[in-house]
Amino acid sequence: LITDHNVRETLTITDRAYILNDGSIMTEGTPQEIAEDPLAREIYLGESFKMDFTK
Repeated sequence: LITDHNVRETLTITDRAYILNDGSIMTEGTPQEIAEDPLAREIYLGESFKMDFTK
């Protein structure tokens, strides 16, 4: 279990992530799924969030 607000670093070291909002799981999935999730981008990551998953 990792609780951190450094999303970029956290997503690079996890196989699966859960985004919480107001105490409930808002979305869950692989780091790439989280980064591409419209709701996660709108509420948590920001529309301009980008991450390279090709490595």
